[in-house]
Amino acid sequence: MTTIEYRPIGVIHSQFKAPKGTPIQATGSTGVEADIEVFPPYSEGLADLIGFSHIFLIYHFHLSRKFSLKVKPFLDDKKRGLFATRAPARPNPIGISVVRLVSIKNYRLRVLDIDIIDKTPLLDIKPYVPEFDVRKADKIGWIKKRINKIDSAADDGRFST
Repeated sequence: MTTIEYRPIGVIHSQFKAPKGTPIQATGSTGVEADIEVFPPYSEGLADLIGFSHIFLIYHFHLSRKFSLKVKPFLDDKKRGLFATRAPARPNPIGISVVRLVSIKNYRLRVLDIDIIDKTPLLDIKPYVPEFDVRKADKIGWIKKRINKIDSAADDGRFST
C-alpha cells in the first residue's frame, strides 16, 4: 500500500489547551472564538473565502495516540465500533469541524463555534455550502437515544491517549 503524507497548511489557536474539557462538538461551543493561522505559502488560497459564512476545518488530532476498534463513546456506557463514533483516536486521526467565519486579516482567520484544541495542525479549509453539505438522515444509530446530551458534552480525556 502507498504511503500518504499530509503537511499542515496552518495551525489552529483556541482557548482549549487540553482534550479534557474541550467541547465534543461545535454545538457545545457556540460563540467560542479562535484564530486560524494559515502559513504564508498558502495565504493566496484564502482569496474569496470571506464570501462564505461557514467553513470546514480539516485537521490532525495531534494529541491522539493509540486507537482501538471498539470504544466507549462519550454519550454511552457500551463499547461501540470506532467507525460508529466520532472518537479522535483513529487509524488516521483526522478531524472535521464546521465553524463560523468572522473575518480574514492577512493570513489569519477569526472564527466562532470552535471545538478544537490549541495548536492543532490544520490540513485544509473548505467552504460550507448547505445546499451541497446538508442531507436529511433517516437513521442516526445508537446516538438517537442520547442526542439531547450533546450540547453540554465535553471531552472527559479518555480518547486522547
